[in-house]
Amino acid sequence: MEGLMDRVDRILAQWHRERPDLDVSAMGLLGRLSRVSTHIAREIEKSFSERGLNASSFDVLATLRRSGPPYRLSPGDLLDTTMVSSGTMTNRIDQLEKAGLVERIANPEDRRGVIIALTDEGLRRVDEAATAHVANQHRVVSALSPEERVVLNALLRKYLATFE
Repeated sequence: MEGLMDRVDRILAQWHRERPDLDVSAMGLLGRLSRVSTHIAREIEKSFSERGLNASSFDVLATLRRSGPPYRLSPGDLLDTTMVSSGTMTNRIDQLEKAGLVERIANPEDRRGVIIALTDEGLRRVDEAATAHVANQHRVVSALSPEERVVLNALLRKYLATFE
């Protein structure tokens, strides 16, 4: 990939000039991961926005959709799939309920609790958004060949495993 320069290369060149004693190779790798993540998040958010959703609302709807029929989970089960507080989850559910995409129904196994269920409109919207999301993901990675995607995926899996 000689000849390709990005903003990170310019930052690294400045560090090399000002502090040649520092090995900034990790800075380059992490800087690129961060910048790529920002660009990808922007593209994904744009696709969700076109469908009246955002990444947070899609996350809840997609979790319910992936759970399979009847597309219902307890708030605790929803919390287990995300990294947000219970207050944040309650807010997300409130907003989705106001939009008519989910409903709270009585938990038949615990009268004190509720179950969060996709409405028919919620199911339609999440299916439409998921189809567009997958197509958008393919577009976002299209700069890489299929072989490069396999290699990058394997490297990222190995790297992510060190944190998880």
